[in-house]
Amino acid sequence: MDHFQARTLSLGSPVAAERELRRMGVDPGGIQRLLPKMSSHCIQIPRLQCRQANILKQEMLALGGDAAVARGSVACSIEASDAILMGTEKQLRQLCTRLARQPFGLPSLGEELSTLLDRIATPAFFWRTSRRELPLTRPLIMGILNITPDSFSDGGRYLDPARAVERAEQMIAEGADIIDIGGESTRPGAPAISAQEEIDRVVPVISAIAKSSSIPLSVDSWKGEVARQAMDAGAEIINDISGLGFDPSLAQVAATSKAGLVLMHTRGTPDGMQRDTEYGDLLAEVMQGLRHSTETALSAGVERELICLDPGIGFAKSAQGNLELLRRLREFQSLGLPLLVGTSRKSFIGAAIGREVHDRLFGTAATVALAVSHGASILRVHDVAAMRDVADMARAIVEG
Repeated sequence: MDHFQARTLSLGSPVAAERELRRMGVDPGGIQRLLPKMSSHCIQIPRLQCRQANILKQEMLALGGDAAVARGSVACSIEASDAILMGTEKQLRQLCTRLARQPFGLPSLGEELSTLLDRIATPAFFWRTSRRELPLTRPLIMGILNITPDSFSDGGRYLDPARAVERAEQMIAEGADIIDIGGESTRPGAPAISAQEEIDRVVPVISAIAKSSSIPLSVDSWKGEVARQAMDAGAEIINDISGLGFDPSLAQVAATSKAGLVLMHTRGTPDGMQRDTEYGDLLAEVMQGLRHSTETALSAGVERELICLDPGIGFAKSAQGNLELLRRLREFQSLGLPLLVGTSRKSFIGAAIGREVHDRLFGTAATVALAVSHGASILRVHDVAAMRDVADMARAIVEG
């Protein structure tokens, strides 16, 4: 019996697919024709009318792909159906063209699908702040600097401004690309503090670091006045855990200052958020929350190139929910914006491996490596030197 040694190929990116075709000696013109056929996509569309779902099913089958719809959709015996489109990029782009000629609002769906495919094919190459463009060709490490007495991991260690500046200098030497400075703990159950107290903690530190270093500085705050004074002191990024949901003035501060803006998903304030961790569809609800935050920012005048998204791992999520977000992180590519992930030393790591907060280095490393492999561009971490190596190694494996 002949053995042909057939095998599957795991080509995680168009770059890897093109490399394999070049290795085989495929004609360069043929490579560009074949690439779209080598990647299959699954795209979910919720709550379609049955007549819309049925047309999508017929069109995908005609193109050589497929679509999953709910039982009862064909007979229109149910009110609505989700659909999962399954096909290559080429088949899905052909579907977009065909939908332009269909009724029932499907031309607008075709336009939306075309935009989504563009976002998947060409992820963001840079993130803009008020002072520069940060290239995303290599994962960025955001070092955490908590000027708080009660943060879950390092509360009280850097309340003295001189020690805080020392710590920033250490993280810069270890390879940090950004320093994220926070004056209010956002750990589960943490009480709120006044804007003035937060300003008194972070502004002197931001000012001192800005005078001694050119590294981009981020202020971790949801309060408009804190962000405004932090930007005046030398920060260029606002990291908002509320996704513009807590203080209506923050959106205008971000727009006026041209700050880089991190919009995170959460549900409820830190003092009560872990009492609300149940979701009907976790990914869909987190994604919808981030879409809403993005629309709020854009409506306030924030430019799209300034926005970065954070799914909020550890914020109003169960331990299993956090793991699911990491597993399915690549789905956030459909939003078309850079992705920041903060898992460092968090309790879901302790729950998975049975380690206390200061013994979660290797657990954190696993989450950072997986986040990079699934499309994260910025990693917010405590252990800068170790996670710099982890992120760079993960990138080397994924991209070669």
